[in-house]
Amino acid sequence: MKPAPFEYIRAETVLQAQEWLAADPEARVIAGGQTLMPMLAMRLVRPTRVIDIAGIAGLDEIAVTADHVTLGAMVRQVAVERSAALAQALPLLSKAIRFVGHPPTRRRGTIGGSVANADPAAEIALVAMTLGAEVLTTADAFAARDFFLAPMTTALPAGAMVTGLRFPRVAAARRGTGFAEVAMRQGDYAMAAAACELVLGAGGEVPSLRLGIGGATPVPVLLDLAAPTRDAVAAALAPLEMMHDPNAGAGYRRRAALALAMQALDEAQREVMA
Repeated sequence: MKPAPFEYIRAETVLQAQEWLAADPEARVIAGGQTLMPMLAMRLVRPTRVIDIAGIAGLDEIAVTADHVTLGAMVRQVAVERSAALAQALPLLSKAIRFVGHPPTRRRGTIGGSVANADPAAEIALVAMTLGAEVLTTADAFAARDFFLAPMTTALPAGAMVTGLRFPRVAAARRGTGFAEVAMRQGDYAMAAAACELVLGAGGEVPSLRLGIGGATPVPVLLDLAAPTRDAVAAALAPLEMMHDPNAGAGYRRRAALALAMQALDEAQREVMA
């Protein structure tokens, strides 16, 4: 199929893009186009105009400070994959990014585009939820837990656009991370995924354990864990709604989520003890 007719315009500033979005409720923003273009081709979306933000200065910047790591909406996924600074500051994101699509799609795909699309299987959204990131927009900053409302649905206000992600930076000498997912084929959408960050204190205590689940649930979820054990993970998963589609049923996704959560947790524990 071919896309329905639309007007293509290229924004030069964030303000210009915001004004165009506010003036036309049926307009859509295009960043890398790795999600929007297939949706246009299948006529799953029919915008009146497509606003290209690729040329806006500053949206492709990565800023690493003592307290935060900020990624502009136009930061390409391949830039995250290749960044030594991010591998040190956000090792969980560096691990997860390798599971996003394929090398050619990561060259075009962007951080902001993935978050704004809110696909339940999106690895970047899962990491954002797990690490307590904020989604930066032209309207406000949203905690990731408040931004993702349902599959392909977010709290982004009408006329606003995503401008980046801001992660809190953990100052910890002993930190381990783990990421695992299952898909039909490498690079396909995850049917279930798990992301974990574990911080070990000087006395062997665990002051921070964050374990997130994506792909299996309608939105990424941060588990409320009583302890880093299989029984505790199973108990945290028990009340969660699992998705069902032709690729995988809810029962399979629940079992996969538990297995992947333990795999990610084990990886984080091995890493922090190394």
